[in-house]
Amino acid sequence: QVQLVESGGGLVQPGGSLRLSCAASGIEFSINTMGWYRQAPGKQRELVAAVTSGGSTNYATSVKGRFTISRDNAKNTVYLQMDHLKPEDTAVYYCNARWANNYWGQGTQVTVSS
Repeated sequence: QVQLVESGGGLVQPGGSLRLSCAASGIEFSINTMGWYRQAPGKQRELVAAVTSGGSTNYATSVKGRFTISRDNAKNTVYLQMDHLKPEDTAVYYCNARWANNYWGQGTQVTVSS
């Protein structure tokens, strides 16, 4: 049974930081491309950042220079360090694992507000 469990979301003031974690089980973690997506109310889900099995990363233009994705294959965990957060970063953030199949976590709410 595949499980992706996100944690680390919450309420933060503009300019603040959060670190999201996604612990995976039931998959061969090291060969999967791991990604973070987000969905704001009334908007489509969008890719925030992804890291391949080889460690290559890509980011949405809107988060480049502010967010950092990383993975720890020994812990089957992917992280998203989010700095200099803006109100427009408010969304539900989802973890994604992709190789032969496509798996999603349940999501974690991130709210950026003063």
